[in-house]
Amino acid sequence: MCSNKLTNFILELTEITKYCKKDCLMVEFSNIIELMKDVIFGDDREKNKNFYEEVLDFVYNKKSNEWVKIQDKKVVQTFKLAVKSVPAYSDFIKKAKINPLNINSFNNFQTVPSVNKKNYLRAYKWEDLCKNKYLFSEPLIMTSTSGSTGEPFYFPRTNYIDLQSSVYHQLFIKSSKIPKNTSTLVIDCFGMGVWIGGIITYQAFKHISERGYPMTIITPGISKREIFQAIRNLGPKYNQIILCGYPPFMKDVVDEAKDNGVVWKNYNIKMIFAAESFSETFREYIANKVGIKNIYRDTMNIYGSADLGTMAEETPMSILVRRLALDNPNMYLKLFGQAKRLPTLAQYIPCFNSFDSKNGSLYCTGDNALPLVRYEIGDNGGVLTFDEVSNIFMEEGFDLKKEMKKIGIQDTLTELPFVYVFERSDFSASFYGAIMYPEYIKKGLSENSLSDYITGKFTMYTKNDEKENQYLEINIEMKPNVKSTKIISSQVLKSIHDALLFQSTEYKKLHETLGDRVYPKLVHWPNGHPTHFLSGAKQKWTKNDTK
Repeated sequence: MCSNKLTNFILELTEITKYCKKDCLMVEFSNIIELMKDVIFGDDREKNKNFYEEVLDFVYNKKSNEWVKIQDKKVVQTFKLAVKSVPAYSDFIKKAKINPLNINSFNNFQTVPSVNKKNYLRAYKWEDLCKNKYLFSEPLIMTSTSGSTGEPFYFPRTNYIDLQSSVYHQLFIKSSKIPKNTSTLVIDCFGMGVWIGGIITYQAFKHISERGYPMTIITPGISKREIFQAIRNLGPKYNQIILCGYPPFMKDVVDEAKDNGVVWKNYNIKMIFAAESFSETFREYIANKVGIKNIYRDTMNIYGSADLGTMAEETPMSILVRRLALDNPNMYLKLFGQAKRLPTLAQYIPCFNSFDSKNGSLYCTGDNALPLVRYEIGDNGGVLTFDEVSNIFMEEGFDLKKEMKKIGIQDTLTELPFVYVFERSDFSASFYGAIMYPEYIKKGLSENSLSDYITGKFTMYTKNDEKENQYLEINIEMKPNVKSTKIISSQVLKSIHDALLFQSTEYKKLHETLGDRVYPKLVHWPNGHPTHFLSGAKQKWTKNDTK
């Protein structure tokens, strides 16, 4: 055992115990996993593997009220460590006239001013935003934001974030009942550039494969040709295939498979998505196409970011809660606070990162090379404990645990807290003052009757005609080798209009006042046209009018 590493390990634990009481190790285990692996286990993979089994047991066995206590301690600890070790945050708190000694509970933690890209990340030197001991002296991985809301920002991360992500992915493996003595092919279809999705997915599964799961990982990224080649040539040799990718891109892969020699019924497919919300109609469409028999166990959407890595994930229970809420308006309203917009519903591990919300905005707190405390990531949503969700179900005449048992997923139950996330408010279009969210249009384009003609991808923005009358333009991508006709366009327009009437009270009132003038104007584009639908790139659902 290396004495220097042991010394650092003890110092790290000493630092932790200043801010945590009796169960400090478990509260902070996310930050010392790598230290424990290096210092205690060394190259002993069996002990390493057993440690992660204990981590999973810990996640499954804690009760809702225990997670509340763990989160309370964790956010206070992260705040105090950031004040001490991050020059920029120390200055930020000082200017806000916050006394760190007064921040000792979750309630007064919520009085700490939030940070965002404008008031914090772009207001300080990049070097000052990072922990003193990490930058330029520790192994780091650099990823970038997409730049969709401004210039790219570069986030350094340590291996801790990848290890945290691997725990989330291993929860999916456990829920999906993939045994250790079977072969699995992981096809990572996220972009492999400076964006986080491709690399962190690869790293997560690499860590899992080192814990006794015989996984083979291939990283074709967004090359459809290489994805289909991997499925055709390697897929038959494995018991199951896990396809990982951005939802609209994976829909392209699913739809174009037949033309590329892939017959889905020949494979056992499981799907992991990330970076964007999608509807239950979308989930069912994908499942039906590829032959997924259990949408609860074998599909998952990850809530993550370049800022903090994997922050939360769908679980079989969260998918069930979402689907039951869709059929029960009162339950839906109690859970999500509004009756029309559909959020992603995920569960998160407070040992890794935490959420709080105010006025519909989400704030994330997580520790890494660049710690973020009450970070306003730009997403809208809220936070619920397991007990809160369970009580809402009881109020509406449902027993959540019994509902899980009905569909055979009771073994996946964890009492982790929930976070729900709506489409970002800055990714919308304003039409006569009415806010048009992308999910409204997605609903209209997800009708099965349209699936032979359109991919479901679109870009919308508000424009003005020659008389300066405002209208909503929606650019729609056609499927490969399909051309638009008046009949197809009419069907698409009706579906979008009906979806808007159903989901948006503002649009409905506009229609009552303006009549047919509120109908969007559709522009149909060939598949993959670079103007709006560059293949493999993250879809921009809204754009500014470039007229």
